Amino acid sequence: MIWNKEAECMSKEDKERLQLERLKEIVSTAYEKVPFYQERFKKAGIRPEDIQSLGDLEKLPFTTKTDLRDAYPFGMFAVPEEDIVEVHTSSGTTGKPTVSGYTKKDLEIWGEVMARALNMALAEKSDRIQNCYGYGLFTGGLGVHYGAQQVGATVIPISAGNTQRQVEILQDFKTSVITCTPSYALYLGEVLEKQGVDIKDLNLKSGVFGAEMWTEEMRDEIEKRLGLIALNIYGLTEIIGPGVAQECPEKSGLHIFEDHFYPEIIDPKTREVLGEGKKGELVLTTLTREGMPIIRFRTKDITALRYEKCGCGRTMVRMDRITGRTDDMLKIRGVIVFPSQIERALLKIEGLDPHYQIIVTRPHHLDELEVQVEASPILFSDEVKHVEEVKKMIEKRIHSEIGLRVNVTLVEPESLPRSEGKAVRVIDKRNFD
Repeated sequence: MIWNKEAECMSKEDKERLQLERLKEIVSTAYEKVPFYQERFKKAGIRPEDIQSLGDLEKLPFTTKTDLRDAYPFGMFAVPEEDIVEVHTSSGTTGKPTVSGYTKKDLEIWGEVMARALNMALAEKSDRIQNCYGYGLFTGGLGVHYGAQQVGATVIPISAGNTQRQVEILQDFKTSVITCTPSYALYLGEVLEKQGVDIKDLNLKSGVFGAEMWTEEMRDEIEKRLGLIALNIYGLTEIIGPGVAQECPEKSGLHIFEDHFYPEIIDPKTREVLGEGKKGELVLTTLTREGMPIIRFRTKDITALRYEKCGCGRTMVRMDRITGRTDDMLKIRGVIVFPSQIERALLKIEGLDPHYQIIVTRPHHLDELEVQVEASPILFSDEVKHVEEVKKMIEKRIHSEIGLRVNVTLVEPESLPRSEGKAVRVIDKRNFD
């Protein structure tokens, strides 16, 4: 099932020809209509006519989140403000939010790439899509909404939260596709189990989960608890929102819709462009955004690109699952640790609910890593000696995964906070001042 065969299955030659044509156009637009880019290009000694091949993209300067924050709110728009029909923003939890502006054409493109994504996740006209992403300035809810409308499916715009109502809708409306964060999907599964709902009585066939990093082990847990195929979606506010890339049922990477978004992988330290299969930081350039073209945006997401044809028949490049971000990695006693590594270790252990929190402190001169983990009710009804054995076993598993000794604290079931959006996994209490 392929939504747009012409785009998703085009030959390498046709794809590169289209990409170059669109790259030249978007670079000219950015130079002529966005003062920020004109200044940056001139400083780098580059003019639009210098872009004669896809490889010439490397000559252009990068765009960072700081650049977009400095342009807040509308400094990156390439069209008059009256042509912007919708705006969204990032969360702004670490400073000023970034603003993304859309023209009518941009919304059509967004709907198209999201239709491809949902169709890739088995959604079609006959489906009911329960959209649990938040509506509003966050791009998730409306992005899915526009795509579902293009597919022709019935959208249930329930948004995030109100879990009891979510469960009722799942049952009463016979939802077949669900969209939300993976951590919320796990929570829904937990609530269903607690209420004695048999997943065989549900109508779910697939789920589109994103907006946070998750592991293969979490996928297995979600599929077991909800009785569906769990697929990964990728996007970011600065580029368009969800719909930059989507995983197909082959589960061998996320297809980037590279007729609209051109990907590169760079070494985050040297900024050198890396080849196929090399892990590094994902950099994206919009090829068709009208209201707000973005050139070489440093996403900070760590992944790799795969160019071989997928078993699903699509020829679009695939990106590996995001394994971390250059800004969320923890440096503990000189060792780089990603939260996803700890999650992977925990989800391999039976008897543990997949709810955890990482707490980093520096009580004296050395970093300390504590991992709080919820244990199952059965475990807590057992002898204290057994609990201590489980604690040591978890510490050993995490040590094997990250190469560091950590302190594991087993906490009571349901004692850690649940998230209706992005889960807060790390609390860093170190003072670096």
